[in-house]
Amino acid sequence: MKRYAIIGFGCAGYSAAKAIRTREKEGEIHVFEATREAPANPMLTTYLASGRITDDAAHPFGSNLEQIGRELGLTVHSGVRVHRVDAARKAVVLKDGKMEFDKLLLATGAQAFCPPLPGLPDRRVMVMRTMADARGLHDYLNSRSVERAVVVGASMVGIKVAELLWRRGIETTVADAAPFLFPLAAFENVARFLEGQVAAQGVRFLWNVAARRVLPHGLELADGTLVKADLICLCIGTRANTKLAENEVVINRAIVVDDHMATSVPGIYAAGDCCEGTELQSGQTMIIGLWANAKKQGETAGVNMVGGDARYEGNILHNITHFMGLDFIGLGDTRRRGKSVSWGDMRRGNYIQAVLGADGKIQCANILGNLTAAGVLKNHMYKELSGEANAFGPVEAALLERSGVPAAFVRQLGGE
Repeated sequence: MKRYAIIGFGCAGYSAAKAIRTREKEGEIHVFEATREAPANPMLTTYLASGRITDDAAHPFGSNLEQIGRELGLTVHSGVRVHRVDAARKAVVLKDGKMEFDKLLLATGAQAFCPPLPGLPDRRVMVMRTMADARGLHDYLNSRSVERAVVVGASMVGIKVAELLWRRGIETTVADAAPFLFPLAAFENVARFLEGQVAAQGVRFLWNVAARRVLPHGLELADGTLVKADLICLCIGTRANTKLAENEVVINRAIVVDDHMATSVPGIYAAGDCCEGTELQSGQTMIIGLWANAKKQGETAGVNMVGGDARYEGNILHNITHFMGLDFIGLGDTRRRGKSVSWGDMRRGNYIQAVLGADGKIQCANILGNLTAAGVLKNHMYKELSGEANAFGPVEAALLERSGVPAAFVRQLGGE
């Protein structure tokens, strides 16, 4: 009987376990989950912290880890921390011994980055990544008087934290070392528009300035500015959890995998936010921290762990977020150069801006409000990267036109 190990049990770990069990009814599947938490969606943390969803809703596969284990026939090592992986032996090294397996999956995810600021730790300083983080913020806001807060990081998570604080009537400042909102996903003119819409509702922004130290009355920034705050939330980004695999498999910013989700060591796989899969536009391995990406990577790994031949070619960079009545979607790498084209009115909430390459193909795009167009453009970019014709098909063109995009602009986006 084969033995499989899954370290970490988020979306990727769950998806792998389900794929294995679907194809291997008798094998042992051991899951090691140090947090005792059922798989949860990190993008729902701010909704949980604000009370807009229940704890159950934040766990799409069920909130009871033991019940999930019974349903999939798993041996769940809940609250057990893996110290390291012995890749050569495909072994999980624990505090009190070692367990060897036939195949092993690293699905350890990522953690919020917290810089070593002077003044830490401090009970007023929080991060936002896990359900425990969300519960901590929720409890803090409901048990203390918070009049002023600062969010460090103008990220997708950062703006959502700022929104939930603002909705509670808290004076909120967003500070970032970057020059504008969503610097990795948004064109500057789009970012400035979004900033203006949010600032008009009372949120203050400070750009090109990093955090320096935590003080009793707030946060000091690198330029000497003191932002008075009863709460400081660090939303600077995440770091892949790779420590237990160091010196065992190839790691860049995260664990490097191929299109089978295999690492550099036979029999060892990785999936989710702890790994670098292929980014289709550049052809390089890159962390793409998306729920759907983790799900597909986990499924692919699971199939291959039981001897299948599943491939996941990769993904493109894309982000979608809704905040303060605004919908923003970013597709592709905004550092790419080419001809900029745009249509619509940002103020009316229906706007598309794209960069077209010399071959007419879409390199990247920002969309405001038009979710139908965003879905069509994302699928079209996948087709372009796979070598299919540039022009939109009749169904794609019809969907774009029904969403309000003029036929002439549709043809332009299609490379005509």
